[in-house]
Amino acid sequence: MSIFFSYFTYKIIVAVIVILVAFFVRATIGFGSGLISVSVLTILFPIRFTVPVVFILDFAGSFILGAYDFKEVKWRDLNYLLPFTIVGLLFGGVLLKYASPQKLTIFLGLFILLYVIYGFIVKQEKLPFVKNYVGAPLGFFGGFIGSLYGGGGPPIVAYLQMKHYNKRAFRATFQIVAITDSISRTFIYLYLGLLTLAVFKMSLFLMPFLLLGLFFGNKLHFRINQKFFYIIVMIVLSLAAVGLIIHSL
Repeated sequence: MSIFFSYFTYKIIVAVIVILVAFFVRATIGFGSGLISVSVLTILFPIRFTVPVVFILDFAGSFILGAYDFKEVKWRDLNYLLPFTIVGLLFGGVLLKYASPQKLTIFLGLFILLYVIYGFIVKQEKLPFVKNYVGAPLGFFGGFIGSLYGGGGPPIVAYLQMKHYNKRAFRATFQIVAITDSISRTFIYLYLGLLTLAVFKMSLFLMPFLLLGLFFGNKLHFRINQKFFYIIVMIVLSLAAVGLIIHSL
C-alpha cells in the first residue's frame, strides 16, 4: 500500500511541475502547453486520460490569455484556418477514441522537427509570406493532431509565423484558434465519452498551478525582444518534437 501511495504521489508531483512549466511557456510565447504536458504526462498516465485533462486546462488558459490580448487578434487571417481546424478536430477525436494514437506520435515529432530545422536555416524575416488559403491544410493538420495529443500548435504556429506577426499579435491570434479548438473538442469529447469524472477532478486539482504558470509567464512575455521570442518558440518546438519521437519508440 505504501509503495503504491508513493508511486501515486510521485506522479502527482510530476504533474504539478509539468503544468507549472507548460503554462509558464504558454503565457511567454503563446503556445506549447499542450505539447509539453501531453509529451511528459502520457509517460505516467494513459493517453485517453491525459489528453482530456490537458484539454480542460488549455481551455481555461486560452480564455484567460485570449481575454487579455483580445484587441491584438488578426481576425482577417483566420477565415480558412478556423473552419478547417474544426474538421481536423473531428477526425482526430474519432481516432483518439477508437484507434491507438500513441503509436502515431513519431509522425508528429518528425513533422515538428523538420519545421524547426527549416526555421533555424531560414531567418525569421526571410520566411515566406503565405496567403490565407494556406491556413486550410495547416488548420486541418493542427486540429487533427490537437484532438489526438492535446497539442495541435506546430502547424498553427507555422502559419502564424509566416504571417510575420509581432509577439503580442502572434500570442493573441493563436488564443482565438485555441478557443475555437477547445469549444469544438468539448462537444466531440463529450459525445465520445472522454470527459469523465476522474478527468474533471484531476483538471480541477491542477488549475491553481496553471494560473501560477500563466502569471509568471505573462510577466516574461513583455520583457523579451522579438528575436529572442522567435528563438524560444523554436526551442520549445524542438524539445516537444524530440520528446514525442522518444516516447513513440
